Amino acid sequence: MPKITNCLWFDREAEAAAELYVSLFPNSRLVSVGRYPEGLPGDRAGEVMIVEFELDGRAFSGLNGGPQFTFDEAVSFQIEVQDQAELDHYWDGLIAGGGSEGQCGWLKDRFGVSWQVVPVQMVRILSGADKAAAGRMTGAMMSMTRLDIAALEAAAAG
Repeated sequence: MPKITNCLWFDREAEAAAELYVSLFPNSRLVSVGRYPEGLPGDRAGEVMIVEFELDGRAFSGLNGGPQFTFDEAVSFQIEVQDQAELDHYWDGLIAGGGSEGQCGWLKDRFGVSWQVVPVQMVRILSGADKAAAGRMTGAMMSMTRLDIAALEAAAAG
């Protein structure tokens, strides 16, 4: 099977984004940084062009391609967390420095990339047989930005 790599298009922030992401996720690292060569249009010689990095072993590329394209919620990265401390770790780290909170556990980091920080308990209940519990949990989730696992579990329990 061919290797699939997520490539994120930034204006000029690919290296800063990669540094933030590898600082937050365990088993992560910067792999390489490539720079624009001389002689290309745009006078960016020597600036960072592409950053290769891994988040918990998953390959990513950050491309500094210019301001033509921006991120939106049509593509997001979902982080499945075990407990409130882990949820808070990713939430706080990703909104730091200018990110913004969204509804239902969604946020945008300061680079405009969308993330969903989702507790495993919510995934389990929403995909379970008790549709009434799933409905109560969904109703509670709809009123939240950062998800509160205890409140979601209490809603599911009725």
